[in-house]
Amino acid sequence: MLSNFMLKVEDSKLPDIQKALKGAGIKVTSIVELHKDGVAPKVGLAKEAAPKEASET
Repeated sequence: MLSNFMLKVEDSKLPDIQKALKGAGIKVTSIVELHKDGVAPKVGLAKEAAPKEASET
């Protein structure tokens, strides 16, 4: 039987999660990272200029 789950973890890396699940006897067929809270996307926002203050106009 195949099941899909979504986990939200703190202070952990993908290999740590995989090892923990394997240690619990859970066969993992794939792990996909969907989103990181508090991390800006690598494309787009880094190159945008900061909005001008009212005193700068």
